[in-house]
Amino acid sequence: MPQRIAPVQEFALRFTSTPRGARLARRLISHRLNDWGHPYTSATNETVTLITAELTANAVRHGHVPGRDFHLRLTQAGGTLRIEVTDTRAEKLPAPGAPDPDGESGRGLLLVEALADDWGVTPRTTAPGKTVWAEVYAA
Repeated sequence: MPQRIAPVQEFALRFTSTPRGARLARRLISHRLNDWGHPYTSATNETVTLITAELTANAVRHGHVPGRDFHLRLTQAGGTLRIEVTDTRAEKLPAPGAPDPDGESGRGLLLVEALADDWGVTPRTTAPGKTVWAEVYAA
């Protein structure tokens, strides 16, 4: 009997590289997850939405190039949800580190690292930039 391939669902959109664009991306991801069977109050929806918030905020803050947008992609294949945020700034690679204890920022990637089952950075092959991705194994 042939193996069944798990259905793949995908949501992808381009957003302005602004705080407003990052907020809209976060909200739309939460709505899409709800549509895909991960209710708003579920751990999966809350985790993926928080990861999306951190990655999009980083794209706006550290990956912004004037006049360039960031791209967001969410896929679900089997039990894996994958978030990808692509910006056009190749020279600024994310790396979690020890934040300033008195600082108001610098903890985003530590949250991503703690919440995601896997994450990383890949260079864009068709244009300058990078994609920061994270995977969550949904229950």
